[in-house]
This record gives sequence, C-alpha cells and structure tokens, in this order.
Amino acid sequence: MRLLFVAKREPQQRDLVHRPYGRFHWLPMELARRGHAVSLLLVSHRGSAPESLERGGVRVSTFNLRGAGILRTLAAVEAGASAFGPDWVIGCSDCWYGWLAARLAGRTGARLAIDAYDDYESYMPWNLPLHWAWRSALRSADLVTAAGPHLASLLNRERMGKAPAVVLSMAADPEFTPMDRAACRQTLGLDIAGRYLGYVGSWSGSRGSNALLEAFRIARLQYPDLRLVVSGRPPPAVQAEPGVVTTGYLPDAQMPLLLNALDVACVVTADTAFGRSSYPAKLCEAMACEVPVVATETAPVAWMLDQNPRHLVPLGDPVAFANQIIAQLESPSAAYLTRPSWTEIALGLEQALLQPAD
Repeated sequence: MRLLFVAKREPQQRDLVHRPYGRFHWLPMELARRGHAVSLLLVSHRGSAPESLERGGVRVSTFNLRGAGILRTLAAVEAGASAFGPDWVIGCSDCWYGWLAARLAGRTGARLAIDAYDDYESYMPWNLPLHWAWRSALRSADLVTAAGPHLASLLNRERMGKAPAVVLSMAADPEFTPMDRAACRQTLGLDIAGRYLGYVGSWSGSRGSNALLEAFRIARLQYPDLRLVVSGRPPPAVQAEPGVVTTGYLPDAQMPLLLNALDVACVVTADTAFGRSSYPAKLCEAMACEVPVVATETAPVAWMLDQNPRHLVPLGDPVAFANQIIAQLESPSAAYLTRPSWTEIALGLEQALLQPAD
C-alpha cells in the first residue's frame, strides 16, 4: 500500500523532525518496515523551516504554515500528496489534521483514515466551526482508529452507522525499558538509598495535580524521608514544598532514567472532557519500565491497568492516594498484564487498512 500520513509537526510542543516519538513516528516507521511505501507530511505552526528527509524508509516533508500562510501551505501540501499518489491518507494529531486528511483524500481519490489519541474537541471547546469540520471528516472516513475504547465510543457517535472505530492503543517508545535503579539515580544525582515518588508531565490543577501534592504530604507523615520528583517547571508553590525535588526539563534520553529511578510513579488525571478520553503516554512508559504505578481511576486509566485495584485510587481522594503510595512502597507491584508495542499496534493498523471497502 501507499500510505500518506499527515500531522502537525510539533504535537505537544515536540518537534517530530528532531525529536521523533509516539504514534506519529512509530506507526509510519513500522508500516514502512513491513514493506509499504510511506510518506509523512508535517505542518509546522511554530515557524520551523521546511525540511525534507528520509528516515527508516519513511519520506518526511515539512511545511511552514506561519511563514507561507494558509493558502500557499495548502497548495504545497496538496501538491505533495498528489505527487505521492496514496492509496490511503491518514490524519493524525488533532482536529485540523482530520479535516486536512479528508481534503487530501478527496483531492487524490485515496481512502481516508483518521487516528485519534485524545478527545481533540476538548482542546479548544469554543472552536465550533473546527469541531464541525472534524465531525464531518469522521463521518466521511473509511476508517477511524482510537487510542482506547472510551474514545472510540465517543467518536462512534459521529460515524452515523459506518464501521465503528478500531482501537489502537498507546504504547511506550522502545527506549523505555527496565534499568538498574541505583545506576539511574547516580546518573541523575539522586540519593541511591532514598525513597522517591515521581510525577512526569505538565502540572495542572485542571488535571488534579494538586491532589497529588496533598497525598504526598500525607504519605510523608509515615515516611519522612520520602521525596517527590517532579520534572519540568511546576508552579513555585510546588517547588517550595518540603521534600519536592525538581529536575527541570530533562533531555529525552534521560526520561527513561528518571522513571527507572523511582520507587513509585504517580499518574494523575481528572474527570473532565479531556480526562474521560485520555490514555496517558507516561503511564505506558512507567509500565514499560516495570515501575510500580499509582494512578487516579478514570475509565481509560483503569482500562490501561486492567482494572487492577493495586494501582488505582478514586478521583479527588488524596488520603486514598497516599495509602496506595504507602502500600506500593511496602510491597511493590509492577506485574502489568497488558504492555503493547508499536510493532503490535502497527500490525493492527495494517490489518484494518487492508480490509476491503464497504
């Protein structure tokens, strides 16, 4: 098959040309390894200069929306799509790229697939014209894939009797593997004999992050030497909290070291439109590193953890969160039943793409 992927160049503020990761990178790469002709068109909203390269058998072309403007960018993307001559156009990364993929499929006569890993409408709930375009693309798509069953159910409401969305779960990138904890701590400058919780990701009150801080305070009453490692740049009040260790923004290569340095990885989500369809990549990464996890029990997170009560706590309950942290410190458990790889997920996408048209 000739497969044309189209996506934002900088999803989640990470440049796919210079810092490739996740389903935007690995699904095209794995399908190319399976012998398909694969092209990836990336549009930069941040002014990144256009580039062309080949990586792992995938032809990558980028476009600068900010520099060229909408009309010239559309013309260039359409020319690239027509020159490639796809059998399928696959839209990834957000609502805009569902709409763009539908446009390119119509221009080239290709079949249309849309892949979603979040409820994209929750990103900009006020942008109704974009939502209408996204929903129209979902209805016209020959194939829709989703990162989990709850998101698939949400997308199916727009499918109006067409084939239901296929679940293609999230996975950890290959560098996330179990490593020696003491060596990781030594590299990061952490106490080899210490006790460390970890929170990796954006600190946001809307996602329930503040409840983790309260749980940490409660857990420290039993374990005064406990430390909470937070990556990135959390709010000043969090940085000033006794026992909190901040790492700043670590290089990508050190993120597996940070997870492997932890006694317990904490995953916090909330009962919001975003949280009810969110399948955190950081949870996949902690599981791949075989680090004990404590996570708030949204339906998607519970599904990812196979409903295992040892890892789940009710939403908005810092006492229960603290108790589960203590339980994991005293009797660690990381025997996760489900840990898919991008190779397995790409095989599922390939099988879905090979199905005959209705």
